[in-house]
Order: sequence, then C-alpha cells, then structure tokens
Amino acid sequence: MGPLQGTRILDMTSVLMGPYATQLLGDMGADVIKVEAPDGDIVRQIGPMRHPDMGGMFLHVNRSKRSIVMDLKDPAGREALLRLAKTCDVLVYNVRPQAMERLDLSYEVVLEANPRIIYAGVFGYGQDGPYAALPAYDDLIQGAAAIPSIIAEAGDGTPRYIPLTVADRVVGLHALSAILAALLHRQRTGEGQRIDIPMFETIAGFVLGDHMGGLTYDPPMDEGGYARLLSRHRRPYRTSDGYICALIYNDKQWRRFFEAIGQREAINDPRFTTHTSRTAHIDEIYSEVSEIFLTRSTADWEKLLADADIPVMPLHTLRSILSDPHLVATDFFKVVDHPTEGKIRSMRVPSQWSRSQPEPVRQAPQLGEHTIEILKEAALSDSEIETLLECKTVRSSKPNSMPEI
Repeated sequence: MGPLQGTRILDMTSVLMGPYATQLLGDMGADVIKVEAPDGDIVRQIGPMRHPDMGGMFLHVNRSKRSIVMDLKDPAGREALLRLAKTCDVLVYNVRPQAMERLDLSYEVVLEANPRIIYAGVFGYGQDGPYAALPAYDDLIQGAAAIPSIIAEAGDGTPRYIPLTVADRVVGLHALSAILAALLHRQRTGEGQRIDIPMFETIAGFVLGDHMGGLTYDPPMDEGGYARLLSRHRRPYRTSDGYICALIYNDKQWRRFFEAIGQREAINDPRFTTHTSRTAHIDEIYSEVSEIFLTRSTADWEKLLADADIPVMPLHTLRSILSDPHLVATDFFKVVDHPTEGKIRSMRVPSQWSRSQPEPVRQAPQLGEHTIEILKEAALSDSEIETLLECKTVRSSKPNSMPEI
C-alpha cells in the first residue's frame, strides 16, 4: 500500500527518461499502464536478455507497470486510448508535442475526455523557443548543456559524454516531482493541468548550478566553472597497490590529514589555511596530495583515513559493488523470480518510510501482457475488444485470455 495507492497513470513514454519517472510512480503504489506501439519500447531490445523483448535495461525501468499494446495511428486505437484516459489521473508522454498533435491527442483533446487530467510532457525543449520542434536525446542534451566541455577542461582536452543516461534520469526525477506537485494541487483545488518538463532547460540549470561561477554577475567576474570540480587531479587517488576515493574538504579534515601522515606543519602553508585559499590553489593541492597517496597501500589508507574521520570509500567496479558490505547489509539487491525471465537481480526502493513504504508491485511486463484486462477496466465490451484484436489495433501476449474483472 504505497503512498500513491489509487492513483492511475497512463504512461505513453518509451526509452529511459519517461519510463524511469513512471517506474518511480509505480513503486510508490500508482497503477501505471504502459502504452506501447506494436513493436514495443525500443529499450526492450537492449541486451543481454534471456528472451526476446525482455532486455536487462528494460527490466530496470519498467517494473511496477502493466503493458498494453495499441496502434494509436489507427482511429480505433486512439478512441480506445481516450476511453482509457477517462479512468486515469495522469497522462505522461515523452515524444515531441507536435507528435501528440499529429495523433490528435493534444492537451485540449485529452482534457475534453477528462477535465481533471494532469497532462505531463517530458521532451527536449521548451515550446516558447526556436528549438521547440527539434528531436532530443541524452547525448544531444549533455552536449548542449556543456557537459562534454567541462569534462574536456577537467581532463585531457577531449570532450566526452558522461557514460550514464544522466540527462534522461535527472529529467525523469524532475518529471516525478512535477507530477506529484500537480497531484497535490489538484487535491487542493480540483484542477488538472498541462505540465511541460523540457530536457534542455532542466539540465542547463542542473549544470550551471555548479558552474555558473563568475558568470553569475553582470558584468561577469570570470569565465565560469567551479575550480575544485574542474581540477584535472580530482579523481580517485592511486595508491601503491590500487585506488581509493577520499575527500579532504573542510579545515578540520585537512588538519587531521596532515597530523595522520606526520606532516602537521604543512597546515601552516597559506594555501591550506582557508576554504577560499584551497579553492584558489586546488589543482596544485590535489596534485601534491596525489603524490602522497602513492606512498601507502589502499588498505593502509582506508584505516588511516577512517581513524582520522576523513571521508573515504572504495573504488568499486560494476561487479564489486554487488558485494559491497553496506548494500548487502541493507538488502539493496534482491534476487527475485520474474514470471517469464526467471531469477533476476532487482534493486530496492532506496528511501525508507515509517508508514507507506514504496515497494515494486510487479516485475517488468511482457509486451501486451495486460492489454485485455486494461481494456475491460476502461469499460470496453468483449465484442469491442475482440474487434480491436482482430484488426490488430491492439495486441495481447495472451490473445485467448479474456479474464473477468
């Protein structure tokens, strides 16, 4: 019984940005109805996989959902979707608004079907600027928001993308917060509304919050950028036998660090005396500290830094993190039985609630697994459903199953 129990989400999203947001809603107890085109969400095809259309990445962004396959280019499919929209609290989509208009599923059309609907669009660019109709992907948004440029400045001069779908997932979190706020607003006022969550503006603000720097001021005081984050020596420290992650940050930590390594007098160096002076000399400071870390083993540094109460963590790999003692103790990874994929490793909802704890309600669905039951819930008759199936306007992975609701 998660906190969103009784809330119904019409999920018209695909790939990662939208599905990540709607999975979080589903984990919180919402009934998430994933609407898929006949070919299914393309992320279904990203392997490895045990069975077709059930790739590993799909499993991690589509749990807590039901799947219905509908051809929305068919007028009958569009009409069925509008009947379904009447039963939902929120419609979420992540194609361009122009594509929704071509499907005749604009906000105005959906609003007529359901005056209380929250119509949330997650797409590339704000609709009041010249980029409004442009396509957007994570790589493009990272580039437009200057992420590869600051990576180049902090590295070897080569622009690179962060090897995560960071734009998709950050914008997905923004979409989640916007939808929850809109649900609260509707609870107070009875009003649904349209919400646009553009990727470019969201990620630009996300990046510039750290790196606006002197560009904050008019006229600018510098060229922007947070020096500590841009230091080429800000990386895991190499030890005599491996690597370690440590952050010596405030005055107390720097003093304890030099005491622990037997160089107490170093704290009197003017470069180390204040946070401002350390920031001004951060590149050379990190360079010098990197040399110090080469003098001891990883295990020695873990003990020394922990004893000095200086933040330290191991440098994990994708394999080693699975056995991290904290994640093991908190049961973060759970091996669960998927109805079709067998045993899979799932990650728990990280937040802890004293009353309405969110939990996954089901594992990621097969393509069209719930088509028939969802259409029945939208008050379509058996004969109407049979017609839609025969015309291939909708599809079901269980074509002969017509369960009573």
